[in-house]
Amino acid sequence: MIKTDILIIGAGPTGLFTVFEAGLLKLKCHLIDALPQPGGQCSEIYPKKPIYDIPAYPEILAGDLTDKLLEQIKPFEPGFTLGERADTIEKLEDDTFIVTTNRGTKHHAPVVAIAGGLGSFEPRKPPISNIADYEDKGVEYIIRDPEIYRDKKVVIAGGGDSALDWSIFLTDVASEVTLVHRRNEFRGALDSVDKVQELKDAGKINLITPAEVKEIHGEDHVTGVTIIKNKDEKFTLDTDHFIPLFGLSPKLGPIANWGLEIEKNAIKVNNALDYQTNIPGIYAIGDVNTYPGKLKLILCGFHEATLMCQSAYQRIFPDKKYVMKYTTVGGVEGFDGTKKEAPKAVVKKIE
Repeated sequence: MIKTDILIIGAGPTGLFTVFEAGLLKLKCHLIDALPQPGGQCSEIYPKKPIYDIPAYPEILAGDLTDKLLEQIKPFEPGFTLGERADTIEKLEDDTFIVTTNRGTKHHAPVVAIAGGLGSFEPRKPPISNIADYEDKGVEYIIRDPEIYRDKKVVIAGGGDSALDWSIFLTDVASEVTLVHRRNEFRGALDSVDKVQELKDAGKINLITPAEVKEIHGEDHVTGVTIIKNKDEKFTLDTDHFIPLFGLSPKLGPIANWGLEIEKNAIKVNNALDYQTNIPGIYAIGDVNTYPGKLKLILCGFHEATLMCQSAYQRIFPDKKYVMKYTTVGGVEGFDGTKKEAPKAVVKKIE
């Protein structure tokens, strides 16, 4: 049995930052994540994707953000159960919880913080009959390592932020970038739309709209795609990679069966107070939660984690009063020169 003060389900940016805020309160944390490494989507889906809305960082790669967060929480020595999915939860008579993973690992804590992002993901695939034949043979739904596209011809399909951002990024990597979208209007950030237009005007992106990729060609690997433009103009384009970026279908997984109040695949929380769910002692922070005015941004998850930890402290120590001090006044053990031991959480080694 792994025991801790706050059991965090999800080791993405919000889950990791929770460790820092809890550490300032001398609370121990342990994190569970189905992925084999911390970082969530930032590590697994787009480690090389630039993020622009993290305070003090005009631009930071998603993977680098994970590294910085891990460095920030290192003094508090959190525990990790990685490569395992939180499966069941049991509330005990003393109002604490036992969470068991799909591999049978049990965790005991008085507070559970669900920071599972959007849950598990499956890519939304375009309706192309033979697309499965080319998966990992030139068809990719997620860009993990941009270097595999170095000096290659790439066709990206989609009209959201991911399609726009990767089209922009790969202009400095691939020999040729083509962006195909079924509409003339894009639903991504206006700055990204403007940047794509600039790159198109400069001859660095081949923009084809309104159009759709209808066929994939090649024997052992993708060699080309057939595109239909304006519903009647049909042509074939040579390419080494076809990357349909139509988003991911999120699923809460077993958490959806925990008796929590769910709305549109997200967990409802009390945002007026502390981001607690309908079950006292269980909180939901980051993209996994919903409330009026919710914004699914990493920095919003950081804010929610901060308030949640304050509430968790009061739940764990109802008779104690915590007086908040700015870190510039109180310091952070491990970074401010103090030699006091930071809280230690049990680490479960993954075999």
